[in-house]
Amino acid sequence: MLKNIKKIILLIGINMIFVLNIGAAKGNEIIIPEGLKPGDTIGLIAPANYTGDSAQYEIDYLINRGFNIVYGKSFYSRWYGFGGTDDVRVQDINEMFANKNIDAIFAIRGGYGSIRFIDKLNYDVIRKNPKIFSGFSDITTLLIAINEKTGLVTYHGPMSSNFKDIPIETENSFNKTFMEKGKFNLLEFDDTFIIMKGGRGKGKITGGNLSLIVASLGTPYEIDTDGKILFIEETGEASYRVDRMFQQLKLAGKLKNLKGIILGDFRGAKKADPTDMTLDEVFYNNFGNLNIPVIRDFKSGHVRPFITVPIGADAEIDTYKREVIIEKAVK
Repeated sequence: MLKNIKKIILLIGINMIFVLNIGAAKGNEIIIPEGLKPGDTIGLIAPANYTGDSAQYEIDYLINRGFNIVYGKSFYSRWYGFGGTDDVRVQDINEMFANKNIDAIFAIRGGYGSIRFIDKLNYDVIRKNPKIFSGFSDITTLLIAINEKTGLVTYHGPMSSNFKDIPIETENSFNKTFMEKGKFNLLEFDDTFIIMKGGRGKGKITGGNLSLIVASLGTPYEIDTDGKILFIEETGEASYRVDRMFQQLKLAGKLKNLKGIILGDFRGAKKADPTDMTLDEVFYNNFGNLNIPVIRDFKSGHVRPFITVPIGADAEIDTYKREVIIEKAVK
């Protein structure tokens, strides 16, 4: 009897290890969606704040490029400041991923609201129906959650007014990221970036808007930075607030074992008080002692031009060659 019990316990243990190993494998999986081509259908949604007038710039651009457009319920909805209720907005995403006739999903606006329904996303449906999902700002919450829960590469990409009189750098990045297959240099579109610390590193890219990254900490959807290249951007936050969020990332262990840092645009990060550190001082105080490559003033975020960043894609950073090579953004 005792021997049988031991055998059962052993079998259960083996099965538990097998399940855990499967989970770990899925966590390391990279799912790359199909690239776009003229004639494809793009679904437009408002997963955070409701659709604004500037959405027309995005619509016009995509139609002029030969894409078909369909609109989610959230595009026309409004509940408080959101693009409809939480149920309307999450239903849009779940249904558009499940819809075989939709090839990509683009957010139309950021603001606030994505965090209200990330626990209601159908990650199994998303994993089984991979397609381009793009946006930025508040959409960072969705980009990180979807990537980490499913392995699907998501895209910190342009929205609305970013498409107005679209800069050539924005369009070139759009084409390389969404429509062309193969390797490319993330730094090739705009050469105004600054190498803050030299070095080399290799890993998946993760990140997005700093406030939203910090808001994920302590939840089941918090960012995983281990062995990765961290991309961060922010807008309208005083330099001391930026410093506080960097310190929070540090205390949460999110700056350990990074392979590189890419600092995007930090528009409006001024001193709130004469005694505050400048943004430059905040950068050097937080990252100057890290033994990894650091690039700053990369044109992505609340800025023009806008360089798209594939979240979850394999990348290799080499500041001596002025390169961040993306292995593959679409297939």
